[in-house]
Amino acid sequence: MTEKTVLITGASRGLGAAMAEALAPAYHVIAVAKTVGALEELDDRIKAKGGEATLAPMDITNDGAMQHLCKSIYDRWGKIDLWVHAAVHAAPLSPASHINEKDWDKSFAVNTRATSRLIAYVAPLLGTTGRAVFFDDTTIATPFYGSYGASKAAQTALARSWQAETAKTGPRVDIASPKAMPTATRGRFHPGEDRSKLTDPATEAERIVKDLAL
Repeated sequence: MTEKTVLITGASRGLGAAMAEALAPAYHVIAVAKTVGALEELDDRIKAKGGEATLAPMDITNDGAMQHLCKSIYDRWGKIDLWVHAAVHAAPLSPASHINEKDWDKSFAVNTRATSRLIAYVAPLLGTTGRAVFFDDTTIATPFYGSYGASKAAQTALARSWQAETAKTGPRVDIASPKAMPTATRGRFHPGEDRSKLTDPATEAERIVKDLAL
């Protein structure tokens, strides 16, 4: 049987890591993130479940690295069956009238420009039968979310455009709506929140995998 592969960008922690564990061992996981230690810990958890992973400690804003990664995937597997894009930059909260320019630029570099380039690079690997999964965020219009909210909204708009463009031809593009989870990203936005009331990322990943029949 041909080995199924999933590329997960933003796989080191939070929902990305949880999705990697939920999809293993049904898929060989190609895990992309900047944090080497967290990727190695993810690899241990995947192996404990009987799965396998290829670790790619890279920054998705590094265009050359992403090109090299996709070329390497093609050389080894010829394609991928699934792409899960969970990478995101959570800029500090700020009033819209006081947004820091560096925070704004980094938000769009990670959340929007890198996503746009990745769609172009990954689409040929998915072909017409592969699938891609993005995640929207209902908090993007919340006060003080300007940098994150604008860049995340732009990312979701890109995903929805691609979804509409490929509806008849493939690949299939899904946009999931995760429940609030006690992730590091949410912790930056809500430092005093009672995290016990939030949904565990592993539970949410299992729900998304089931709902989308991945």
